[in-house]
Amino acid sequence: MRRLLNRRRVETMIRGKTGSRSFWFLILSLMAEAAVSATMDIRAVFRPDPSKPLQNKFVNETPLSGHCEMQPAFCKDRELFSLLIPIGFRSVAPFEAGNADQRRGPMFRVPGEWQRLSVKHSETLEKADLEVRIVSIGGRYILPDTAENLVGTGEPTSVQGWHTRLWGDWTWQPPQPCQYTGGMYTLPASRTFFWLTSGSSVCAAKANYPIPSVTYDRMQIGYELRTPNPLEMSSGNYFGSWTYDIGPGMDFDMGDIMQPDDSTLTLSFDLDVQHTLKVDLPAGGNKVSLEPEGGWQRWIESGRKPNKLYRDQLFYLSASSRFKVMMLCNSTGGTRCKLYSPTGNTTEVETYLTLPPGIIRSGESGSPTQVKLYPLRHNTWTSVFQPDIYVNRKAGSLRFEMPRDSIDFLLRPGMRDTFSGNITIIWDSDV
Repeated sequence: MRRLLNRRRVETMIRGKTGSRSFWFLILSLMAEAAVSATMDIRAVFRPDPSKPLQNKFVNETPLSGHCEMQPAFCKDRELFSLLIPIGFRSVAPFEAGNADQRRGPMFRVPGEWQRLSVKHSETLEKADLEVRIVSIGGRYILPDTAENLVGTGEPTSVQGWHTRLWGDWTWQPPQPCQYTGGMYTLPASRTFFWLTSGSSVCAAKANYPIPSVTYDRMQIGYELRTPNPLEMSSGNYFGSWTYDIGPGMDFDMGDIMQPDDSTLTLSFDLDVQHTLKVDLPAGGNKVSLEPEGGWQRWIESGRKPNKLYRDQLFYLSASSRFKVMMLCNSTGGTRCKLYSPTGNTTEVETYLTLPPGIIRSGESGSPTQVKLYPLRHNTWTSVFQPDIYVNRKAGSLRFEMPRDSIDFLLRPGMRDTFSGNITIIWDSDV
């Protein structure tokens, strides 16, 4: 299911003082049939985890089927995912005993190299790269008769023994270089298999006895993913797909005897990015009073004019996505916001942003820098701030400070007045 772009805006109010004929129908029907492709949906989600702020990666939420559903611990240790695929294979000729050509016997080759594809944001069309590779193949082979009847008399005389005699070295262990995974079962006329493959190498076996026909069903694949960095992606859903060809000499190649009932397999990907952008103010943090360092009393007692009138207002930031910030106030432009008094006097204040460690911006040289006392401008978005880790409720601050000329105006002899104004800070992950 597609989600709308998750755009979060956090606003802080600050108040301060001082898409004819049966012949033609036949052609259309054939064209439509040729276009049919088996499609499997794969979905991975990124949600920031406050308990694991350094583990910023997608979680594959595709329901497991096949081997990994039955053997979850085995697959979890290898970051392996299995899928039953709606494709079967049937032999078009018998397997001859001791076949010299591996292509005329039971052979398996999968597309085991990493394939890179682009996924595209459903709203912004922003792109990211995803990689996938197939690392295992499995299914069930079905014989035209029991293995016992195909091999005749001899030892061993057990269900597993008859299958072993039929295929020789292909017992519970797969033909090299495929690797055993366990969890298989054998019946008189069938047996399951699921093997780890080795890149795009061929795993091939020989039949010790003639086998008139074979069917593969309940086919399954195992795959691995390399997902993009979610911290560099926008909130929302990214979609993409990769299509494999199936058949002799194709991506999935089961030799010349076993023919597929579908010619392609498409993996359809949905990467769902669910970012967090949240700003929390302490109680009363929406009202700010500007004072000299150390308070007014210290200045009164010393009889000297203070060098600064300011206030650092703490806030707590949770962010897993890029974001930008804008300041709105009563201003003629630039960095200054106006404060007014009941008597008609006006003074100005500037606002500076400091962000917690883990959030960076591009500096003048292009290198990433920490965000400390970054001046905000009226009705102007800042440059984009980028978390390099998930920041969970870490402290930052807004400094509201009067420029020197405003201090001089305010603290001139005979001035007695109160000034106030509103400043709105907007945080937006829609970048």
